[in-house]
Amino acid sequence: MTDDRLVALFRRWGEIEAVVNLSPLYSLFGFAVAVDPELLELAGEAMPGQAPPNILFAAVHGELAKRREHPLAEYYPSLGGRRAADARAPELFREFCMDHRDNLLPVIRSRLVQTNEVRRSALLLPPAALASEDAGAPLALFEIGPSAGLNLLLDRYRYRYGSFEVGDSDSAVLLECEPRGPVPLPAIPRVASRLGIDINPLDVTNEEDVAWLRALLWPEHTDRLALLNAAIEVARNDPPPLLKGDLFELLPERVVAAPQEAAVCIFATFVLNQFTPEMLERLRETLIQLSAVRPIYLVVIGFSEFIEPSPDLGGPVKVWLLRLRDGIGDYCLSSIANPHGRWLEYERESLWKRWRA
Repeated sequence: MTDDRLVALFRRWGEIEAVVNLSPLYSLFGFAVAVDPELLELAGEAMPGQAPPNILFAAVHGELAKRREHPLAEYYPSLGGRRAADARAPELFREFCMDHRDNLLPVIRSRLVQTNEVRRSALLLPPAALASEDAGAPLALFEIGPSAGLNLLLDRYRYRYGSFEVGDSDSAVLLECEPRGPVPLPAIPRVASRLGIDINPLDVTNEEDVAWLRALLWPEHTDRLALLNAAIEVARNDPPPLLKGDLFELLPERVVAAPQEAAVCIFATFVLNQFTPEMLERLRETLIQLSAVRPIYLVVIGFSEFIEPSPDLGGPVKVWLLRLRDGIGDYCLSSIANPHGRWLEYERESLWKRWRA
């Protein structure tokens, strides 16, 4: 990645990403890294296809969790800090990065952006419920790049959209999502099977993997941390099956073998942006071929280009439902939403359109 591209990415974090997602601290850090050659060099060690800001900030968050005596931790509510972001924070951030560079580098060079934001299940639920209703069948759930697979467990959570609740009333995971406008209360679809496929699935019973999941969250977002911890406990009681390997080798035969009475519904949540153009084309071809065997539903969040030429430019994202039958696809817009699932605006009048693969 070129230096100019890195600078642009971190400036964008300062101007848009961290502002929209309510992190004054990361906004300051974004601007600070953008003008610091040594910090840019450190961030540039992220693996190809990975977002350097996410990787750098998560690596620091994880290392700082081991060194809470450092004054930088005072700015991290996730680590017990109570100090508001100020001009001193970027100075301490730089100091910490330089002092612990040798510990940060292996993480930056090896880890993937695998934020398992469980509140996104509140965005996935409406299109998943629509897919089940449209097919008149329970769902065989699949997820591309599921991280620890927490969103594959969406039927085990409780949801609150404004004053309305649905889901498992006994669940320890309550996902609150502000409705902006009317939201039809989605029924919790019955799940016949579930499976995630990832090049590096994270294990909820592995403390290093759990520490990385926590590090990927943003410091001020203690509500997200509480939800993550609760969802991890749900997953530990009955973990979703996750396969490690190549999506294109593993997905087709598993889709064919899924329960015949179920409708195949695949989640792709903030993962297709990491695909090369060749991988995206191969995914299109794979889905079209599979739809000749059985209908396929695909829910996409975070990479609108796969559905139509309407790129996500930061800020709110679009949640799409694609339906494929006998090689022919059509799609609708489910909602416009906050990337972390804090709110959604349901597109109740959205019509099905022909998908131009």
